[in-house]
Amino acid sequence: MPIAVDIDVMLARRKISVGELADRVGITPANLAVLKNGRAKAVRFATLTALYEVLKCQPGDLLRREAENAAAD
Repeated sequence: MPIAVDIDVMLARRKISVGELADRVGITPANLAVLKNGRAKAVRFATLTALYEVLKCQPGDLLRREAENAAAD
């Protein structure tokens, strides 16, 4: 069940840079990049909550489930 992270969309809508968002959320730009690029294996609820507060959005604005490939033999 792949989860897509749409932080780029919200950054563009809010006109906030990755560095500014990382600073305001309280994580490193490198960790934000890992999350943003879909390479994170886990994320803390506290981090998600901070992202939602800073970006003034809801969970569905940042996270969505992508369909898995049906041809997995």
